[in-house]
Amino acid sequence: MKFSVVIPAHDEEGCVASTLETLAAKLADSPFQDFEIILVADHCSDGTEGIAAEIAEREPWIKVVRNEREPGFGMAVRAGLDAFTGDAVAIFMADASDSPDDLLVYFAKIADGAECVFGSRFIKGGEIVDYPIHKLILNRIGNFIIRVLFQHGLNDTTNAFKCYRREVVDGCRPFLSPHFNLTVELPLKAIVRGYKYEIVPISWRNRATGVSKLKLREMGSRYFFIIFYCLLEKWLARKDYQRRS
Repeated sequence: MKFSVVIPAHDEEGCVASTLETLAAKLADSPFQDFEIILVADHCSDGTEGIAAEIAEREPWIKVVRNEREPGFGMAVRAGLDAFTGDAVAIFMADASDSPDDLLVYFAKIADGAECVFGSRFIKGGEIVDYPIHKLILNRIGNFIIRVLFQHGLNDTTNAFKCYRREVVDGCRPFLSPHFNLTVELPLKAIVRGYKYEIVPISWRNRATGVSKLKLREMGSRYFFIIFYCLLEKWLARKDYQRRS
């Protein structure tokens, strides 16, 4: 089974080398020897793409692609989802906030038969380090609303770090979200369309370099649009888009 990792990156020259090298070393020393790492350069204005390309020259399992469409986190992830060649794919953040050890747990769950693996930082065994308090409060409120609306048992839907089998990704197309709202579109579509998922505890650490690209003031209406779009599918589509056994 081949595993892919998609890493969207916009102006991450301060951390991209460490993220790629740490992740590649962890995977190379794991049971999952058939893997690829796809770094998606999202209209970078710094040295991110060049640094990644230099590492890719000496690490055959790293590939650099460009987001050729309009800039945005969601568009960059979508470019990676169009490019990956594995049987399953995980979305991993370039700022090293996600843990490579948790990624191995995801892959093990997929290998055991899970169709999706969703991490939560807010269940027993989960951990957050240096989470800005205002973002934490908004995160908890937003995820509570999503959990009530969808009754799915996941309390960290908005976190991008998740893993999906290829058939789940294909079954959730077409994607609408050009920005960070893709982080809720993907899991909510997978849940509404009947794919099996497991929830595991994960850790999250605030970035050590650079600045966050998530602008909450800009994203609020976009998140709500995608949430209610998926909710309308759940209520009104009469399972027209559900997986076929």
